Amino acid sequence: MDLKNSLETYFDRLWPLCRSLTGEGYRRSLDILSEVMPMERLKFESGRRVLDWIVPKEWIARDAYLIDPNGVKRADFKSNNLHLVGYSIPFNGTLNLSDLRPHLHSIPAQPDAIPYVISYYTEAWGLCMTHRELQSLPEGDYQVVVDTELTDGHVEVGEAVLPGSTDREIFFSTNLCHPSLANNELSGPLVMAFLYDRIASLPNRRFSYRFVVAPETIGAVCYLSVRGDHLKQRMDAGFQMTCIGDRGHFTYKLSRRGDTLADRAARLVLRDMGPHEIIPFDPLGSDERQYCSPGFDLPFGSLMRTRYMRYPEYHTSLDNKDFISFEAMTGSIDAYFGMVCALENNVRWRGTVLDGEPQMGRRGLYITNGTPQGKQDRDRAKFWVLNLADGANDLMHIAERSGQPLKTLISVSAELRTAGLLREE
Repeated sequence: MDLKNSLETYFDRLWPLCRSLTGEGYRRSLDILSEVMPMERLKFESGRRVLDWIVPKEWIARDAYLIDPNGVKRADFKSNNLHLVGYSIPFNGTLNLSDLRPHLHSIPAQPDAIPYVISYYTEAWGLCMTHRELQSLPEGDYQVVVDTELTDGHVEVGEAVLPGSTDREIFFSTNLCHPSLANNELSGPLVMAFLYDRIASLPNRRFSYRFVVAPETIGAVCYLSVRGDHLKQRMDAGFQMTCIGDRGHFTYKLSRRGDTLADRAARLVLRDMGPHEIIPFDPLGSDERQYCSPGFDLPFGSLMRTRYMRYPEYHTSLDNKDFISFEAMTGSIDAYFGMVCALENNVRWRGTVLDGEPQMGRRGLYITNGTPQGKQDRDRAKFWVLNLADGANDLMHIAERSGQPLKTLISVSAELRTAGLLREE
């Protein structure tokens, strides 16, 4: 099965599950992803203090719906789990339409979209529907069923580590807590799982790679409470994976520092891939804001496609399978793997011939004039590497200064090393 078909197969299995910060749907989703990316589970029990937060109770959602005065069933949780406000407390009773309206949510500007609404840390209940349906509700009494439960349980974080030849780490994080959202939810975990699979196939890894799947905010806070010091000591670059499955151009959000190894790798890889946007760090967003909080200030950016809150389907039922592209998701895996390759090959070279340029022709390294442009471009890249390989410049600096494609510089550096003209500093 090719990568696009594999992504779609796993998407279809994950899509129906009702995920939230906690609960069976979330755990079942981790089980499915673990088939591609085997994970250990870290558990944080309800009521536990993690940094400045308290781990919430576990939410169990069984059913939710309305029966209107004409006996019509509406806002049926079992037909679309976005109909139920996330973390709704239980309610069962009869309300007239005026008393019911404060508990109903829609988007007037998008009359055919069901909104995604949550009430994680405030006890409330609610139902969501399209604005078109909300406007059509008849006057009268409604039977309301919200069959949910809040109970002591735990928040769960999935963690996978691929060891390398050193203890320096690259860290990838994503979320798995949104129900029935394709780009803003399932694209991140799917790209991560199959990126893990690709990195695992590398015969040699200089870095160790850490992968974390967690419910947004509380999951990252839980994880930092037990791994934060380790990350501060070992981590060289990190990336938050979210909104990475639509057809838009790439967007990279810089880390809090703005000039980290993660930021440099992303800039170079995207420069060579085509149209993209680099945006500054902002303390609002996904879990990069936790990893970049001032007490940790980790070198952590986020590669997305169309940025959250910048596409109208965001946090609505329109963010569905039709909105995403498995071909684009494959391209997102390629982009992330490109950054992995940039980081793995970002060594400081020292030339073995520094007094004048080495004689390339007698080593079979120089292509004579009149050859195809591609070969001349490789010659140019070789001369840039040899000129800047003084032990002070890493390969990313050579790419930044020369403007040469990073992939070409990686390739010619290997060729020059084989010829005995470079050694790793």
